[in-house]
Amino acid sequence: MRVIGQWLAMTGAIFLAACSPETQNAATPAVEETATAEAAPAAGTVDERLRAANLAPTGTLRAVFLSTNPIHARINETTGEITGPAPDITHEIARRIDVPVILIPAGSAGEVMETLNAGNADIGFLAWDATRAEAVSFAAPFALMESSYLVAADAPFQSSADAEAAGNVIAAVARRSQEMYLSGAGREVEIRVLETEPDEREVERLLTSGEIDAFGFNRQSSIEYAQAFPTLRVVDDSFFDTEQNLIVRNGETEKLEAINALAVELKANGFFADALQRGGVEDGTSPP
Repeated sequence: MRVIGQWLAMTGAIFLAACSPETQNAATPAVEETATAEAAPAAGTVDERLRAANLAPTGTLRAVFLSTNPIHARINETTGEITGPAPDITHEIARRIDVPVILIPAGSAGEVMETLNAGNADIGFLAWDATRAEAVSFAAPFALMESSYLVAADAPFQSSADAEAAGNVIAAVARRSQEMYLSGAGREVEIRVLETEPDEREVERLLTSGEIDAFGFNRQSSIEYAQAFPTLRVVDDSFFDTEQNLIVRNGETEKLEAINALAVELKANGFFADALQRGGVEDGTSPP
């Protein structure tokens, strides 16, 4: 999926966004890594604000992310190595406050929020949604996630509007950003909500058999399906864009403000854009 680094307008003052909503994935153990120490920052710097915010009260920065979202991270099935924007950002924060890191994969957005709010993680990564924003606080975004329909290669659809025409059937996975958007949009098209994401072959079968006309995924996932199956393709446009953000528990104002200050710096110096590129997110760029 094309991902375009998207930022909320921020002045020299710190921007606060309160918005948001998944527990450590029992099937995938947390991966602990040690960050490189850095000299103590001068008073008033972003680093000092991060240290003062007590981001890692246990002495280790624990970050929970959505393991099914390639904009957050990818987990190597053989080695267990976790790579991508979320690990890169977590390690950068840990480097600045001189603590080790634990990365916690979660299987759903609800699990990300539950892990954070239970005190089992210090920060998290999640796509913004108004309902989730009642449960956690969203910091500044590090990317804008596009969502594009996956369709059969011979489907007649040239745009999202074509796929959403009355009489068509669009599938989406329950409680993911795409499903929440589609189910609340009041469209004439039928939305088929699947409790879990089918395996790759079943997704291909659903589309090529005509059982569904389109599947709503984040664009990166749609692209990867189309690369794996010549029988599938991605509709060119995005039917839904949403910010990808760092999150903290509600009420953690100092922590939120420190992360927002860091976000301004990491956007300006190109760190976020580089993290997207290293993570293999196609067309991942930061705005000028």
